[in-house]
Amino acid sequence: LNQLLLGNESLSLKGHSVTFFLFFFFLQNAMNLPPDKARLLRQYDNEKKWELICDQERFQVKNPPHTYIQKLKGYLDPAVTRKKFRRRVQESTQVLRELEISLRTNHIGWVREFLNEENKGLDVLVEYLSFAQYAVTFDFESVESTVESSVDKSKPWSRSIEDLHRGSNLPSPVGNSVSRSGRHSALRYNTLPSRRTLKNSRLVSKKDDVHVCIMCLRAIMNYQYGFNMVMSHPHAVNEIALSLNNKNPRTKALVLELLAAVCLVRGGHEIILSAFDNFKEVCGEKQRFEKLMEHFRNEDNNIDFMVASMQFINIVVHSVEDMNFRVHLQYEFTKLGLDEYLDKLKHTESDKLQVQIQAYLDNVFDVGALLEDAETKNAALERVEELEENISHLSEKLQDTENEAMSKIVELEKQLMQRNKELDVVREIYKDANTQVHTLRKMVKEKEEAIQRQSTLEKKIHELEKQGTIKIQKKGDGDIAILPVVASGTMSMGSDAAPGNFVGPVSGAASSGPLPPPPSPLPLLSDTSEAGKKPCGRTKFIQPVVFNSGLAAVKIKKPIKTKFRMPVFNWVALKPNQINGTVFNEIDDERILEDLNVDEFEEIFKTKAQGPAIDLSSSKQKITQKGSNKVTLLEANRAKNLAITLRKAGKNADEICKAIHVFDLKTLPVDFVECLMRFLPTENEVKVLRLYERERKPLENLSDEDRFMMQFSKIERLLQKMTIMAFIGNFAESIQMLTPQLHAIIAASVSIKSSQKLKKILEIILALGNYMNSSKRGAVYGFKLQSLDLLLDTKSTDRKQTLLHYISNVVKEKYHQVSLFYNELHYVEKAAAVSLENVLLDVKELQRGMDLTKREYTMHDHNTLLKEFIFHNEAKLKKLQDDAKIAQDAFDDVVKYFGENPKTTPPSVFFPVFVRFVKAYKQAEDENELRKKQEQALMEKLLEQEALMEQQDPKSPSHKSKRQQQELIAELRRRQVKDNRHVYEGKDGAIEDIITVSILLFTSQDDKPG
Repeated sequence: LNQLLLGNESLSLKGHSVTFFLFFFFLQNAMNLPPDKARLLRQYDNEKKWELICDQERFQVKNPPHTYIQKLKGYLDPAVTRKKFRRRVQESTQVLRELEISLRTNHIGWVREFLNEENKGLDVLVEYLSFAQYAVTFDFESVESTVESSVDKSKPWSRSIEDLHRGSNLPSPVGNSVSRSGRHSALRYNTLPSRRTLKNSRLVSKKDDVHVCIMCLRAIMNYQYGFNMVMSHPHAVNEIALSLNNKNPRTKALVLELLAAVCLVRGGHEIILSAFDNFKEVCGEKQRFEKLMEHFRNEDNNIDFMVASMQFINIVVHSVEDMNFRVHLQYEFTKLGLDEYLDKLKHTESDKLQVQIQAYLDNVFDVGALLEDAETKNAALERVEELEENISHLSEKLQDTENEAMSKIVELEKQLMQRNKELDVVREIYKDANTQVHTLRKMVKEKEEAIQRQSTLEKKIHELEKQGTIKIQKKGDGDIAILPVVASGTMSMGSDAAPGNFVGPVSGAASSGPLPPPPSPLPLLSDTSEAGKKPCGRTKFIQPVVFNSGLAAVKIKKPIKTKFRMPVFNWVALKPNQINGTVFNEIDDERILEDLNVDEFEEIFKTKAQGPAIDLSSSKQKITQKGSNKVTLLEANRAKNLAITLRKAGKNADEICKAIHVFDLKTLPVDFVECLMRFLPTENEVKVLRLYERERKPLENLSDEDRFMMQFSKIERLLQKMTIMAFIGNFAESIQMLTPQLHAIIAASVSIKSSQKLKKILEIILALGNYMNSSKRGAVYGFKLQSLDLLLDTKSTDRKQTLLHYISNVVKEKYHQVSLFYNELHYVEKAAAVSLENVLLDVKELQRGMDLTKREYTMHDHNTLLKEFIFHNEAKLKKLQDDAKIAQDAFDDVVKYFGENPKTTPPSVFFPVFVRFVKAYKQAEDENELRKKQEQALMEKLLEQEALMEQQDPKSPSHKSKRQQQELIAELRRRQVKDNRHVYEGKDGAIEDIITVSILLFTSQDDKPG
């Protein structure tokens, strides 16, 4: 590139686009940028690119790599005279500075050339670093050992570092901890330098050569290629660590920064520890990091070095994943007096040092506290185990108490049902009596009216008789006859005689008793005015509109006109002729609409029409039948299983058969009886056994199982006796199992039917459902219970809440007294798990077992065991049957009460509807409450922000927000450091980033002073 530029000094952009892009291509390759920065560089315009090309030309390489390497080798030549060395070394520092600048600023090709196999610049640089600082290390050893070192002049300086030139293969920097355990400088152990070399080293050590060498190594490590070479070099990191013996605090701070950065690279921590192991052996330390702590304590006037030291200790201790190893490293520094010294430095005025100290203290593992916590945890775990055991016992007691309470509730419910039946009878009697009293009062009234009319007639007759109009004639039998007086041979038919119309005999009783009452009038309408207007002689009765003859009149519901189109609530409606006797016959949904804010309801749920109604059909139970398998007589598997069963009993055949004959369940447990019932002899087996016996074959030739089967099959009524034994053995368990299930059905059925709060909830649902559906489908009078599951499917316009959420809000705001309606529903979840059909079948099976037992006892009344069992358990079975009858009736009543069919709606379908509804309702309540809290918190936050905007400077909130973001990022970075090791990603320029990041790592963001 340089030659091209020199040959084209007057090159312009115009007309030379190909040459321009060629120059830029060479520039980009020379810069060796990462992909992201190279992409950014390519985005520059041509003017900017040309400026970069020109700038690159001004910073062209002044000297090739071998120039610096030759000069450094000249300083290391042991054959050079003392005077000549003094003259040469005058410019060593300047040469190293130029080398550092070249390594830092030249393109990657120059650096690769410096490090290649031909130049071996890294070996030369490490060799010079070792030479420059050897005098310091040697003087430390001399002072500590107080032993004069002998000088072997026969071995030149170059022999001391001969291993630096062995081989050119550079291994990977990962996994070198094993080889580094033996990395000790050959100079310190295999050979001793000459007196002249030692003097030359002392002369160099007084200059800044060591510091600049470290900077050169840092520049090399800033490239991925150079970093790998330094990490895999057998002595490079060791020599960097030995540079801590330098007297310049600035150099020591630089070394610690570089070592801390290496610690954060994968595999770097092991390399650093190996380097300090080498440092310990070379410098004669008793403990590792001893010199570091000594410098840390003595250099109290150099804050930068102290900060670098504390930062290095932080990283080398707390960047380890293994907690035990971290405690080990921590204890190393504790033995060296770090804890006591940090206690003295806690009042330091340096903020940076205070941050590093606090970071170390925050990450320290207090083993004693951890042990105490572990012991406390063990005690807590024991306490938890004890509490769990207590909870288990309390749960059992609670279950027992709950069962007792349920039994008491059921008894009270049964008494209530009985009292209700008696009350119904009393009401019927009262109704009949009331009707009779009404009839008698009516008869009395009619009798009084007849008497009054008779008295009036008698007075009139007497008046007519006095006037001579009529004549009263008494007959022999006591009757009287009213005869009109005849004038001119003709009977007078005047109008005065008309009222009587009594032509003929009049009973004598008429004078002493009332006339028979007239027939009662036909029933008329209450509105007689309309009936009187009918022109026809035949009366027509106007009846109210009914939907079915024989049912009570049902008022027609008018459609509700809404402002907006409402979604369809896909409930399953009851027909008008199905609501008679149900809960919907007792509620008035139109009254609910008067209390509600229907405008708000429409605003929330206005939407397009939903799809067709969901047809939820009840599930059908399938009963699978198991086919009976017939086996041959004493088939191999059958005989084997029988033998296993007999061995479990531990009884011989005589004892077993005798126990079966007398129903002795103490000798034969019920579990064994049930197992033995699987081996009842079949008809074929009995035939074979009898044939074998008739042939008088010896029984001894039979196996134990065959002999047992022979004796077993001779027991009379074997199947009946085994069935009775199994029934007796399982009776108590069956009663204990079935009773709570029946009680749950009774309690749940009665509580649901008698819940007034639940009735109010259904009234609200019916009202809102009719309001939504009335304009499209018309109003309904009731709905199927499965419609409750659909309340969650109907959502508001913004899709944020459902109809059930709205109902929950309405109940809380308008009808707070019924918000806890679910507390009136008892044992619904238990009832939902009961199969009433199976329970009733089990009760019938118990009855059949009891009948079989009683029949056996009547045949053998000498068996006291059967007698005692029947005496003690017959009443229990009767009570269980009564409970079964009550449970069946109570369930049928509540199912019919809600408009369902008991035949198609078992408890496993009916009760889960309420369980799901209550669960969904509670969840809706919680979600409504949570939504209100969130809205309230958001409102408060907005009000606070508005108040801050009014009171504070406009720049203040943004500054505060930015500071909060920075603190959050710092906190996340600190947590990430605690949990994960930072790994070098293998990119050029990464070592500078790692050094920068290492300053921020393991620092406390919350405890900064000031």
